Amino acid sequence: MLKTRVIPALLLRGAGLVKTTAFKNPVYVGDPINVIRIFNEKEVDELVLLDIAATRTGRGPAFSTIESIASECFMPVAYGGGITTVEQVRRILGLGVEKVVINAAALADPQFVRAAADEFGSQAIVVSMDVKRKLLGRYEVYGDSGTRSTGHEPVAYARMMADLGAGEILLTAIDRDGTMKGYDIELVSKVASAVGIPVIASGGAGTIADFGVASKQGGAAAVAAGAMFVFHGPHRAVLITYPSHAELSAVLG
Repeated sequence: MLKTRVIPALLLRGAGLVKTTAFKNPVYVGDPINVIRIFNEKEVDELVLLDIAATRTGRGPAFSTIESIASECFMPVAYGGGITTVEQVRRILGLGVEKVVINAAALADPQFVRAAADEFGSQAIVVSMDVKRKLLGRYEVYGDSGTRSTGHEPVAYARMMADLGAGEILLTAIDRDGTMKGYDIELVSKVASAVGIPVIASGGAGTIADFGVASKQGGAAAVAAGAMFVFHGPHRAVLITYPSHAELSAVLG
């Protein structure tokens, strides 16, 4: 078992999976169940599934879809999207999901994170942070799928979430999302060194070497990738892949 987890991050929109670039221009990449079956065969460490339409359209989690996915997954799965109540968290975990990912609800009411962690334990609560790099290298947390400035500085926000009981931080660099040009290591390092909980680096992975940089230089406890696992070649043809254990061991072992 590698000490750094390598996690496919899948984006659910309606009944299908999509992949975005800088949180825009979603491209259809497949049926969730078919993609998960491929990842099962490849013995993936863990899976993150984010419903990117739930909060934006004002609906809650799609429980029937979550149940289908959780029953199909051989690996631990974390689900995020439209979660606003403790009762929703209870229902999702009851369907066999190991962790919930909270983003909009944490921004709207940080105490929700505390309530969820108190009820289910920090190990079940992941707070997702979407961050943009501003002028002069300043970073800021954004909400509403990267469209709304929140005024939160990432390090301070991550510390607040950790203090409220979050068990992990899913840290996504919006500008790197889908670009496959490498993680924002400065951002990862700033946040990872400031909190005592695991940070999952997300946004920009294009090669296995990027995983090693995020882990060894950035201090990430885990790395997430989307485009790297669903696209192949210069024309970004859809092909679901995942590195072998030997390949990952070479950079993360």
